[in-house]
Amino acid sequence: MKEVILDTETTGLSFKDGHRIVEIGCIELENLIPTKNIFHCYLNPERKVSESALKVHGYTDQFLSDKKKFVEIVDDFLDFIKNKKIIIHNAEFDIGHLNNELSLINKKNISKENVIDTLEIARNKFPGSGISLDALCKRFRVDNTRREKHNAILDCELLSKVYINLIGQKEPIFQFDNNFEKNKINFEEINVEYSKKIIQISEKEREEHKKFLRSELKKNYF
Repeated sequence: MKEVILDTETTGLSFKDGHRIVEIGCIELENLIPTKNIFHCYLNPERKVSESALKVHGYTDQFLSDKKKFVEIVDDFLDFIKNKKIIIHNAEFDIGHLNNELSLINKKNISKENVIDTLEIARNKFPGSGISLDALCKRFRVDNTRREKHNAILDCELLSKVYINLIGQKEPIFQFDNNFEKNKINFEEINVEYSKKIIQISEKEREEHKKFLRSELKKNYF
């Protein structure tokens, strides 16, 4: 199964205030393993970057001025995410901005049914704990020392490792229902070699053990 880790950076918090996307990053996963396929671009947002956003990602108006516009990369972007589940941390933010960009050029919106929000997974799994990307990196011991500022492709790389930890199964999970006969395990059908080795102790070892126990009792109770 192929999935896409996705992140964006923007000129400000809300697209409802006219803010636009300045960076898109995507990393493809196949069976939870990153492939060599990535999608990454900086974009000319056709407006100024807010001071608060500049502090977050550091992309200046001058840096973005000669980059492509969203309309110029949209087809390549949509081809990259086509028929894949999209993994996002705080999906409401990124999907809101992406669908705004798509609406501005009369393109079909991305369905939320195709999106997995790792923020929601973390909130349900660790109620009351920190669930930011940095907090989850710390929890799962994912090295995020390169993350001095937000960067879409770096954040995708970090999220790919966090996501695998969030949904990873350390032990096999058995699904049970109320049908006892159905849930019975036929161990004869399981190809597992198992043996129990019984070690016999000598009479001398038995006597030495008794002496040890008597000495411990005297030491602690008499």
